[in-house]
Amino acid sequence: MLARPKKAIDLLAKAASTNLINYSEITLRLIAGGALVVGADQSKAPEIFHVAGWFIVVSSLILYLVPRRWHAKYAIWWSMTLSPLFVRITSPISLLVGAALIYAGI
Repeated sequence: MLARPKKAIDLLAKAASTNLINYSEITLRLIAGGALVVGADQSKAPEIFHVAGWFIVVSSLILYLVPRRWHAKYAIWWSMTLSPLFVRITSPISLLVGAALIYAGI
């Protein structure tokens, strides 16, 4: 996101573009959310892991029910809305959240 914001936006535009991409993305999200829930009690931030994990699990289940073309249109809308500058400026937030998640999990 920081080094290649246009590439990040292009990847976002491809979300849900095919059944394989759509259901692979949702399934990986569901697994990650489930892992947060299951591992929450062993983490340094169990409440955050529970809340984030359940949010990811529930939103993934909802995405299974939403027609793929709606999900694809939503992804395309965001890819056209977000500017490369915005993606670049906000990329450190993703890095910090990811680093905090790793730290809390180990």
